[in-house]
Amino acid sequence: MNAIEFDHVSKQYRLGLVSTKTLSHDIRRFWITNILGKEDPYLKIGETNDRASKGSSEYVWALRDINFNVEQGDVVGIIGKNGAGKSTLLKLLSRVTGPTTGQIRAHGRIGSLLEVGTGFHQEMTGRENIFMNGAILGMSRAEIQSKLDEIVDFSGCERYIDTPVKRYSSGMMVRLGFAVAAHLDPEILVVDEVLAVGDAEFQKKAIGKMQQVSQGEGRTVLFVSHNMGSIRRLCKRGVMLENGMVKKDGLINEVVDYYLQASLQGLGSVWTKPKDSSKAFQCYSVELLSENGTPKDVFMCDENITLRMKVIKNKQFNDLFGYVQISKGDGVVAWEFDSNDLIMNKLNDLPMGESTIDVTLPKRTLGHGQYSIYLSFTSRTNFTGENADVPSDVCKFTITDEQTLRGNNRNGMFSTLTDWQIK
Repeated sequence: MNAIEFDHVSKQYRLGLVSTKTLSHDIRRFWITNILGKEDPYLKIGETNDRASKGSSEYVWALRDINFNVEQGDVVGIIGKNGAGKSTLLKLLSRVTGPTTGQIRAHGRIGSLLEVGTGFHQEMTGRENIFMNGAILGMSRAEIQSKLDEIVDFSGCERYIDTPVKRYSSGMMVRLGFAVAAHLDPEILVVDEVLAVGDAEFQKKAIGKMQQVSQGEGRTVLFVSHNMGSIRRLCKRGVMLENGMVKKDGLINEVVDYYLQASLQGLGSVWTKPKDSSKAFQCYSVELLSENGTPKDVFMCDENITLRMKVIKNKQFNDLFGYVQISKGDGVVAWEFDSNDLIMNKLNDLPMGESTIDVTLPKRTLGHGQYSIYLSFTSRTNFTGENADVPSDVCKFTITDEQTLRGNNRNGMFSTLTDWQIK
């Protein structure tokens, strides 16, 4: 059974300040659509929601032709860049605003946590807001009273429960708001990015609660977050939005991998830039090489990777320091290292002119996944930037293994060999 159905849902907004044109627009729209029975003319002129471009129309589609269903008990992660339409989608579902075209059918009571303090009255105490939110969700006072202690305990705000919420921190507001939404038995729980405001301990507790209500109690959860680790851990299915449209819909690992790959678009296994003789030092080429010396961007876990950097030193200075950071596609730093060893800095004796620097990334270190390389060179005795070169993100690559190729997903950051002894 479908808990939620999005049927050709679109949402159009008019950009700019409200002016005297608004009334004339509304009158013209009413006359054409209601009196003459024709199509709304403003639906034809809206532009795609691309926040990076200026555009020529004052009408923009925040969402355009959204079609997908969510089955009862599903946990669906909604991902995408800022401005992709994720929050608009949840606001339509929560009836904060209505769709311009299309229909949304939700079967069951919806509990929403869209932003910090949603639905809270600032002058009312935490206790009073719990009762007010429960009433909005359709709960009787007796039902709310029976769960009150559980809600207060989960929120961790017991000491301040009879204090007006205007004196709460943003983290306390999120704690109380989530506790109310999760404990008042909504059939559908809608959670926007707000959990990012809470501390690590509360995020862990909140994700555990969402797993409980979805898996143990069969409720439906729609979860928006930029934390891909939480999305992978909590959700089974993912929907990626781009410029207000559904770009990818499927199993969560497939959708997250697609999203991360798109975020690294433009990076490859080879990076170059023109030489600049005016700089004291420059790194102008970076390559990722296989064991036979050929550039590639997909490696098996059981092969060494060579990071080859071509540099040029145009001015004499000492104590050049190299730093490499390898991050997973979701931004989590997996590995970092520099040119220092236990005795000395390996780049102290870099000669004048052009040189090639090779660093071997040993096999059986990083686990399956997509990675990006951040690179920087600085002179540790001169931090003014004169003798520095910071290419930033330069390359991306993928590591896979036999288990992953067979369809067994591996999400660990490391994949080292271990000695299993039977005694």
